[in-house]
Amino acid sequence: MAGVTDRPFRMLCKRFGAGLAVSEMVTSNSLLYGSAKTLRRANHQGEVEPISVQIAGADPRMMAEAARYNVDNGAQIIDINMGCPAKKICNVMAGSALLRDEPLVSRILKAVVAAVDVPVTLKIRTGWDKQNRNAVAVARMAEDIGVQALAMHGRTRACAYMGDAEYDTIAAVKQAIRIPLIANGDITTPEKARHVLDYTKADAVMIGRAAQGRPWIFREIEHFLNTGTHMLPPAVTEIHQVMLEHLADLYDFYGDLTGMRVARKHISWYTKGLVGSANFRHHMNQLQSIEEQLAAIDHFFTQLQQHGERLQYVDGTETEEQGAEALAA
Repeated sequence: MAGVTDRPFRMLCKRFGAGLAVSEMVTSNSLLYGSAKTLRRANHQGEVEPISVQIAGADPRMMAEAARYNVDNGAQIIDINMGCPAKKICNVMAGSALLRDEPLVSRILKAVVAAVDVPVTLKIRTGWDKQNRNAVAVARMAEDIGVQALAMHGRTRACAYMGDAEYDTIAAVKQAIRIPLIANGDITTPEKARHVLDYTKADAVMIGRAAQGRPWIFREIEHFLNTGTHMLPPAVTEIHQVMLEHLADLYDFYGDLTGMRVARKHISWYTKGLVGSANFRHHMNQLQSIEEQLAAIDHFFTQLQQHGERLQYVDGTETEEQGAEALAA
């Protein structure tokens, strides 16, 4: 979720009910502490507590230094990333690549836990590949060292994001440890959240890609878990307003030019699947100013509202292009 879970997005998710939102991955390389990107990723000004900062790296000493640095700059939880499958992370033996080297995992965890006086949490996958699922061993090790909670994605490093997440390994880990376990992977609906919690006995679920353009998924899941019933879909006017507030925060956080460019992917996520959105998204990517972005968004949602007060996604019988024709009619 690097490049997505910036401060504006974290604050939005918390607003809609997320109990914890973890920062983008921050490098453990002290040479990069002063870079604009790293400083921006460590910016928590005005954010609702608790502040959880995720660090990544393969050197125990540098990881300990990174943990101390971030605690000194406001982090209340240090989250260690051993779950990222990205090649540029794994090629330097960080992220989920570390699962191949359990002794190194142990040294990193011990160094970080000893370096700070705030809770340390850990994010892992089920293992390196399907033949080497070592999550139970890593989880037990983490608990013994003093890690306070574990988040686990139901795929191996080799799986990346392909195929379906599996929850048997998460369930096995839950049986093996006493610290809180957070289940992650393919949780895209309130029903799926309920299923994963029931099946794995995990203490919580973590939402990643399903929250992109749909931050209200947190309140939908909470409502379903509490009542067994579904909330009504968000009103078109509410989503329009949420998007505008999110974009304003992005423009302010990144500056006009970068903010306008970062906003494009969020606009695409907000509108994906809505009638008429294929042409809208293509047009959006051609616009070169904030003013043009906002004008196009207002026009799109004004048209969308004429077709109903609540969001209506294109179903399997209608393509987005057909939806665009209906919207323009």
